[in-house]
Amino acid sequence: MVLVKLQTKLMGNAFEFCVLSENEQLGNEQIVCGINEVKRIEKLLTTFSDDSVTNEVNRQAGIRPVSVPEEFYDLVFRAQKISVLTQGTFDLSYGSLDKDFWNFNKLLTRLPDKHEAKKSVYLIDYRNIILDNEAKTVFLKNKGMRIGFGGIGKGYAADCAKRVMMEAGVSNGIVSAAGDLNAWGYQEDGSPWTIGIANPNLKQSYFSTLNITNKSVATSGNYEKYVKINNQLYSHTINPKTGYPIKGIKSVTVITVNAELADAMATPISIMGVTEGLNFINQLKGVECILVDDANRLYVSDNIKLIK
Repeated sequence: MVLVKLQTKLMGNAFEFCVLSENEQLGNEQIVCGINEVKRIEKLLTTFSDDSVTNEVNRQAGIRPVSVPEEFYDLVFRAQKISVLTQGTFDLSYGSLDKDFWNFNKLLTRLPDKHEAKKSVYLIDYRNIILDNEAKTVFLKNKGMRIGFGGIGKGYAADCAKRVMMEAGVSNGIVSAAGDLNAWGYQEDGSPWTIGIANPNLKQSYFSTLNITNKSVATSGNYEKYVKINNQLYSHTINPKTGYPIKGIKSVTVITVNAELADAMATPISIMGVTEGLNFINQLKGVECILVDDANRLYVSDNIKLIK
């Protein structure tokens, strides 16, 4: 068996595919199956193409329900369940955020007025995404509302890629989608895959590792995009309830059964903060997390075993 790896850009992010295969040619063919599946998902969910299902739903906001493919409907349905579970800290209608209001460049030197900030998020409310299970339609209640899959789409794509690669004969592999990772099976020596947990202070390095198999890991952090105001770091992630950028957590790593759920849970935990976030995760079966706060303190949920 040989380990075959391939890196490429998909969904605007760096994807990496690793498979243990009988030979390099077969391994590359199996990886191409995964790549094609991610491209299919991207076409379905993107907001960068006029003819995508997402943009049609957004165009008809406040006008009429839109018939959507069952796969699209089911993903929105599951996203809505996560919104309820996280009390709206995960929300597909985050796409309604007034992007002109929050411009995370070096010119942002002070926080805006609280009332103005609240106005920038007034269209964000998952309860205004109306689903009709029989007709398989999605309706955005208010004009100007937009949905986007930035908080769940990469994870979903990684799960779909894993599925088609397994159908193509891959018993041992990894799909990594810019911080969202799906690993199944084992390494060539029979040991679990070793996954590095990104160091939020040093890009391209990690502070610890985890041994995993048949698990997914998603990492989200403010180290990619943030501003510093009065010696306080503010992430580019906006709390949909307040309209303010979050503070207090540098990075969140979620470990669970599939990449879709791991991806969707990372942002809500960032918004909740260390204490509430850990308490929330410790109540969920089969979901674990690792947090690093602004003071570089490390926190882990109840069942995590890190390897230093």
